[in-house]
Amino acid sequence: MSILSITFHTVEDRIKEWDLYVDNDLHQMIENLIDVEKYILSEVHSDMVNEGKNTNLFLLFDNAEIRDQFMESEMVNLAERINQRFGEEVMIFPTFLNSKKKRF
Repeated sequence: MSILSITFHTVEDRIKEWDLYVDNDLHQMIENLIDVEKYILSEVHSDMVNEGKNTNLFLLFDNAEIRDQFMESEMVNLAERINQRFGEEVMIFPTFLNSKKKRF
């Protein structure tokens, strides 16, 4: 199993528009991803974030090769769509999580 965590940071002025985008467009894009069977889409609450809002997409893949393929194709498309709509007002931070130990 391979995990990818994608955090989207939205500036304060675009939160309402971002929330609508997450609920409609982003969620539908995630549902249509072929190689993604399991995911968690979450709002992030943290004392460390004082400005704006963070949203997280947690994706589980069968293996690292599929995750890498996702990064090369789907992640590029996803980032382009978000950038076209929000520009620099939504920053995207993908993080590879490489399991050391697990229990599900």
